[in-house]
Formats: sequence, C-alpha cells, structure tokens
Amino acid sequence: MSGIVESAGTEAARQLPDGQDGQGGAGLPEGPAGQDRTVRRTLLDAALDVFTERGYTDAGLTEIAARSGVPAGTLFQHYGGKRGLYLALWEEFREEQEHRTAATLAAERGRGTADPVALFVAGARAYLEGAWDNRKLGRLLARDDGPASFDALRRQWDRAWVRRNARLLEVDERRRAGRVRVSVLTTVIGGAARELGDCGDETEAREIVDEVCGILVHLSTPAG
Repeated sequence: MSGIVESAGTEAARQLPDGQDGQGGAGLPEGPAGQDRTVRRTLLDAALDVFTERGYTDAGLTEIAARSGVPAGTLFQHYGGKRGLYLALWEEFREEQEHRTAATLAAERGRGTADPVALFVAGARAYLEGAWDNRKLGRLLARDDGPASFDALRRQWDRAWVRRNARLLEVDERRRAGRVRVSVLTTVIGGAARELGDCGDETEAREIVDEVCGILVHLSTPAG
C-alpha cells in the first residue's frame, strides 16, 4: 500500500459540495445522488467498524447492515457484498493518499523545489502523515485477512507505485540497481506506515515520520 504517487485528479462532480449542481445553486434538497452518497458513507463506516473488530473473515453482513441502519438489500445493491465493501474502503484509502501526496508535490514544485530526492521525501512525509491520520483503516488493510485475490491486486498496485516513484526520483528503470533501490524505498515507507498504525500518540507518530524521512534521504541519494 505504499508509494509516492501523483494523482491524475478526481471527477469534477466529486469536488462539488453537497447541495450544489455545478451552476452555483445551493441549499437545494438532497437528490438521489446525494442520498446514495450518504448511504454509501454510512455503509462504509459500519463496515470499517465491523471489519476492525471481527476481522474480514469473521465479519457478517447482517451485523454491518444492522450497525448502519441500512437494509441488507441496499447493501448488496451498492457493494454486492462483503468483498465490495472491503475493496471500496481500500480504494478510498488509496485515493486519499494519492491526493495528499500529489498536493504536497505540487506545493513543493510551486515553491521552486526541483531536487528529485527532496520531492520524494516530501511526498513520503505526506504519505506517512496520511497513514497516521487514517490509521484505523490502515491497520485493517495491513492485515493478512482480506478477500480472495486481494493480495494479488495489492501487489499489482505496489508495482505501479514503484514505477511512479522511479520516475519521481529520475531513476533509470532499465538498470536493475535503480529498480531495486526504488523498491527498497517503497518497502521502507510501507513498513513505516504499518508501524504508525500501532503508535500510541501523535508525538510518537511524529518521531517515527521524522526518523523514516531521515532514512529515506540517506537511501535515496545515489552512491558517489
């Protein structure tokens, strides 16, 4: 789940505040689309609670529906079952992390930062801070208890993130040594993100983020 990625952005409709139609209208009654968003949010929050407490394997759809107050039939309509809920939570975490790191990189470039290592470490810091802010979800996704084939899907995204990190660091992916270095860096970030999920307080979390960023600076600098 780790990696410093630059998001391609979100759909314009998702960026509109609730109650606006994109033409300046506000204060209108919530329509079907807004109601669907509310239902999906309620279901995902309930699913996160149940998955966290029971684990994915032992979590029951009946309990998720009961906690959300949403009929089981509506749950199936939106997510198709437990696997769909889990993957939606993962997608939400991934998108939030992408948006956070992309915004950080854009801000750094706006300030004139051009050094690849400095940009990479700034993005890593943003990613790790996001892992702390979303630690409940991060802890769930780090467990070896998810739907069938999820590990393969996660590995596929990890490989894509390694490639993006290589481009950010301006590493020649044709050279094995460069690919290995970027893979190690990505693994360090992922491991640190998991550690943050077990931190007792924000002070400890900040110490870990600072320590890891220092390690990344050292590891990111090419030898010689």
